[in-house]
Amino acid sequence: MTVEPDETPARRSDATRAKILEAARARFAAEGFRKATVRAIAADAEIDPSMVMRYFGNKDGLFAAAVDIALELPDLSAAAPDSLGELLIHRFLAVWEEPPGNEVMLTLLRAAITDDALADRARAVFAEQVLPAVLRYGDPADAPRRSGLIASQLLGLALCRYVLQLPPVVAMTPDQLIADIAPTLQGYLTSHPG
Repeated sequence: MTVEPDETPARRSDATRAKILEAARARFAAEGFRKATVRAIAADAEIDPSMVMRYFGNKDGLFAAAVDIALELPDLSAAAPDSLGELLIHRFLAVWEEPPGNEVMLTLLRAAITDDALADRARAVFAEQVLPAVLRYGDPADAPRRSGLIASQLLGLALCRYVLQLPPVVAMTPDQLIADIAPTLQGYLTSHPG
């Protein structure tokens, strides 16, 4: 009979890191960057606070890792032209309504509103992920304007649905949101400067 060795140190390290990130995302989403403490996050992860520092250096490093998200926006250049807005709102809902994206995005949105340094991280997500997705479709010279309009629409929805929790917006089903917002996004994706 062969006995399997215990987890390797690398696997334990990955598991510990994942456990810290999960606790950090939940704590940052619930309390925001300023109120969340390394000690509380460590307690949530059931580890010593020194382990948080070992893996992430400091609270800023932990926050940066916790809100690091790949939006995985669809390749709009490969899509049917009349489905672009629907593809974007589908992806938006997947990111905002499923873990861990929901906690990451909520944390990033809340933090960016109150902290200039953290707003830089939100702008980086826009510049690195939203703008390139829009550049794949339509006039590249107009992509920054169209990307900004898309971001304003989706962040406005996020603020009303997930932060402020406005009852009529929260009550809408994903299908209702798609039906109402996809045409607006479609217009931004296919519009030309006037």
